[in-house]
Amino acid sequence: MTGWHYWLPLLVLLTSLVASALIFWVDEEHSKLRSSINLGAAVLKISLVVVILVGVAAGQVYETRFALLNNIDFVLRADALGVMFAGLSSVLWLFTTIYAIGYLEDSPNRRRFFGFFGLCVASTLGIAFAGNLFTFLVFYELLTLSTYPLVVHRGTAKALRAGRIYLTYTLGGGIVLLIGVLWLYGLAGDVEFGDQEKLSNLAVTHPITLKWVFLLLIAGLAVKAAMVPLHGWLPQAMVAPAPVSALLHAVAVVKAGAFGIVRVVYDVYGITLTWELGLLLPLGVAAAVTILYGSVRALMQTDIKRRLAFSTISQVSYIALGISLFGPIGTMGGLVHLLHQGLMKVTLFFCAGNYAETLGIHKIRELNGVGRRMPGTSLAFTVGALGMIGLPPVAGFISKWYLGTGAVAAGIYWVLPVLVVSTLLNAAYFLPLLHRIWFRPQTGDWPQERTLGRWDTSLWLLIPTLVTAAFSLLAGLLAASDFSPLAWVELIVSTEYLP
Repeated sequence: MTGWHYWLPLLVLLTSLVASALIFWVDEEHSKLRSSINLGAAVLKISLVVVILVGVAAGQVYETRFALLNNIDFVLRADALGVMFAGLSSVLWLFTTIYAIGYLEDSPNRRRFFGFFGLCVASTLGIAFAGNLFTFLVFYELLTLSTYPLVVHRGTAKALRAGRIYLTYTLGGGIVLLIGVLWLYGLAGDVEFGDQEKLSNLAVTHPITLKWVFLLLIAGLAVKAAMVPLHGWLPQAMVAPAPVSALLHAVAVVKAGAFGIVRVVYDVYGITLTWELGLLLPLGVAAAVTILYGSVRALMQTDIKRRLAFSTISQVSYIALGISLFGPIGTMGGLVHLLHQGLMKVTLFFCAGNYAETLGIHKIRELNGVGRRMPGTSLAFTVGALGMIGLPPVAGFISKWYLGTGAVAAGIYWVLPVLVVSTLLNAAYFLPLLHRIWFRPQTGDWPQERTLGRWDTSLWLLIPTLVTAAFSLLAGLLAASDFSPLAWVELIVSTEYLP
């Protein structure tokens, strides 16, 4: 098969790869041309993903495949789960690109930044559309290498140190993942996503071996997913510019780890085999520990971005917790949170960047009265924060509702106090920020005020922030509609992931 359907997944990746190559080629001073390439590629990519989404919903198969090594194929396949992750990445990358253009205006090394930015989105889409473990591994490691220059973009001693920590963790996790993939290849050959029968047959003769392989795979993925105790790189990486922080937390790196865990549980082992091998309970416990630990540590932070970083450590593990519940409702809660958390967290990091760039605000104590000076940004921050707590009608409420009802349906009642305590901790570390923003008077001058716009801040920074905040709200308000993230997750679970 060499028609349109064969090449479409590869074309989605090529939009970012070609754009990245062109950006590296364009001279530093040609900012308008660089921005046009960025935005044009982002819009084209979303258009192609929409075509794939409509086709997958109608039952169409999109797959690019060719032999790469002996008995191993390079496979890009657009299934419902992959399209969900690709859609999130494509949409948020468009708004992150718009934001980054405004954020990095007149700063040095923009060509390098946006060149590697394009490589990141290509790697993330490769992860989304990977059809087997080998292809997934290739793009998973490319994501590590392409994000490192973004983490160290500012070139300061602190940034370089954060980059070394980031590489140490992620390359170490990649080695562990590689060992697991090679071990599994030695047992079962090339493992394609969705072909769980191979491992079901192996479980009869090699149950202990499959448990060890699962541990290696999950441990390698848990590094990028920032699960305790493999989370140490994420708070350090907050030295990066705000668009990079948004990318790490909402679109690419941590989501790649969480997405990989979903793939291993459902598309490599299969949920039933994972349950029979007794592997779901340890995964759920690890997720619960991470959720509570991240929330407690967030409560202790005085820097805005570090508080958001520990919030991410906590929130992303809701995804792993949901799929560990061995039931369709819990799975829906975990999968929809992959989308919802991305919308809310990118909003919060955009807001943090707006505060820093416009008023020089980095510390929580500096937020007093900022709602009156930057009402649009502060409204968006409020929506994101309330969503993270899980208050209706923001999208985070939908995630926690399905996680809670999924735990009850599965009879795994210990999850309920975890959700309650984590929600109270979410409130404890977000509500004081909102109180400072809206109800406390400004104390003294802002740390470093810049005039970036007549109202609030630069429109390049404000518009993406307001749009993603609106998405976070609409995903909750319209959850019952046929076009919501929840509706697509229902399609995934009903067609692919029922145990």
